[in-house]
Order: sequence, then C-alpha cells, then structure tokens
Amino acid sequence: MLCLGFAWLAGAAFAASLGYFLYAYFVLFAVPFEPASPSSGTAPALVNLALFTAFAMHHSLFARTRLKGVVRRYVPPALERAVYTLIASLLFVLVCWWWRPVPGAVWSLSGPWRILGLAAQGAGIVLTLVGGRALDILDLAGIRQVLTAGPRTAPLKTDGLYGFVRHPLYFAWMLLVFGAPDMTGTRFAFAVISTVYLALAIPLEERSLIETFGPAYASYQGKVRWRMVPWLY
Repeated sequence: MLCLGFAWLAGAAFAASLGYFLYAYFVLFAVPFEPASPSSGTAPALVNLALFTAFAMHHSLFARTRLKGVVRRYVPPALERAVYTLIASLLFVLVCWWWRPVPGAVWSLSGPWRILGLAAQGAGIVLTLVGGRALDILDLAGIRQVLTAGPRTAPLKTDGLYGFVRHPLYFAWMLLVFGAPDMTGTRFAFAVISTVYLALAIPLEERSLIETFGPAYASYQGKVRWRMVPWLY
C-alpha cells in the first residue's frame, strides 16, 4: 500500500511539473525582459545552461544500469521508475522556477504566420497526448510497475506516430517550444537548450533501447529513418 501511494505521489509530481512548465513557458517566459542597465544575455544564458545540464545529468546517469543497481539496494525494484520520476519532476520544476530571464525578443509573428505558430504549438500538445497515451502514462510515471508488482519493460511501439518518427514526443516538444508567435529571449534560450539536449540524448537513449529490444529495435531504426525531426534528423 505504501509503495502504491509513493508511486501515485511520483505520478502527481510528474503531472504537476508539466503543468508548472506550461505556466512558466506560456506566462512567465512570455514577458519581455528589459534589464535596468544595458547588458548582454550571455550571463543568464550560461546560468540557464547550467540549470538544464544538472537536470540532464540526472536523466543520463539514472539510465545507467550500474546506478539502477544502486537504487535497487534501497528501494523495491517496482519503485525504481517512481523514484526516477519523482526526482526528475522536482528537478524540472526547479529548472523552470530558477530560469533566468534573457533580454531581447527574437521574433513576433503577425497575420497568417502567427496563426501558423499557434497551430504548431497546438499540434505539439496534441502529439504529446497521443504519443504519451501510446506509451502508457502510468508506465512512464512508474505507477504500472507497482500495480504489476515488479519492474516491467513496455512493449516496443513501431506504429502510429512511431511509424513516422522514432521519437515523436521530442518532435512534439520542438513544435511547442519553437512555435511561440512571440519569442522572447527567455523562451528562445529555453527552446534551444532543451532541444539540443534532446538531440544529444537520442543516441544514448537508442543504445539503451537496442540493449532492451535487441534486433527488433535495430530493424525499427532501419524502417523509420528519422529520429526527431522528419526529413532533417
């Protein structure tokens, strides 16, 4: 019972972190920043890079089999994913909370271009919901593992959105963060840093997927060429 309660707590933290990100990106980061004295955006951008790197390091290290073994010494195997989810969610909230404003505006769209940007963001949200549902939200949050009384491997998805691009959730992320019709310097820094991280993480993530699914994933890579952005990457 305690394990299930902890898993649901981690799931709630996961949902709350996504909600706070949406609030930060659409509300807080939308305010143009004008410093009291003329200055470049280099310093706050470097701080933001350090923040996101700390979050990324947790994701990368936790994916390592050795660290997973360490975690399993202290928590039941079924809670491994929930522990990861809870820590990642808290770190993501801190990244968004401590994100430094970057001066300037990159673009401000109007007319049909503004509609196109909003449509891209809407598509990003829809693709995230569809792609997440295909993967099983409860599994992503670490709840399903407790319900099934042990660690489990989600089935390899190769159809639907996953037949179009291998990481559709990352593609959806790009549409969401780069589709903003009013791109402040703060938003742009978040969009660029987070997207570069995702692009760099894909080879490492796919290495783990090959270890998990073997030839099936290698065959999938051959069938679906694009990793993150159709016709580009």
